Amino acid sequence: MPFLTADVTDERDALATFVSQQLHQLATTLQGLSREQLAARPSASAFDLGTLARHCIRVAADYVLTIRSRVPEPSDSSGDAEQEQAGVVTDALRPQDDADGLIAELEQTAEQVAQVIREADLDVLVPVPEAPWFTGEEKWNVRWCALHLVEEFARHAGHADIIRESIDGKGAYELNARADGETWPPAGW
Repeated sequence: MPFLTADVTDERDALATFVSQQLHQLATTLQGLSREQLAARPSASAFDLGTLARHCIRVAADYVLTIRSRVPEPSDSSGDAEQEQAGVVTDALRPQDDADGLIAELEQTAEQVAQVIREADLDVLVPVPEAPWFTGEEKWNVRWCALHLVEEFARHAGHADIIRESIDGKGAYELNARADGETWPPAGW
């Protein structure tokens, strides 16, 4: 996986590519970690790497439903069943979670959300999710949702970098090289 975001062809491709790249970067921070390291909180943050991964997987799933305009009404349980089937209900690290499994889920999630953005009409209005921090708005367009996902996942990818460095000193450059099958540091550094 390249460290820098790939070239893009148009606005829709840019939004999809940048959203997925941030999820790929979060996945990169999980490489080679034990279950104990995934659950570790070595910094002042209330988050651990596993919980950050679970949070981003859930947020992406929520926005995929929103962009597809299938946000369930409060009386409709179909969205909950769909999320439970996908194994995405809460942000908590689950007992069966391990680094490889979370990396695979993040990679799959990145591809899914990118595909949904690439297929969506960016000007279509979708309902705003119910949350106390989303007050005052009833509809957003898909473009806003995609930009918000870039912001959300970039924040958490950076947060994950700090937690990972606190665990074992490994930074983004080294972890990206490892993901690409390269040695670190490169010759000449």
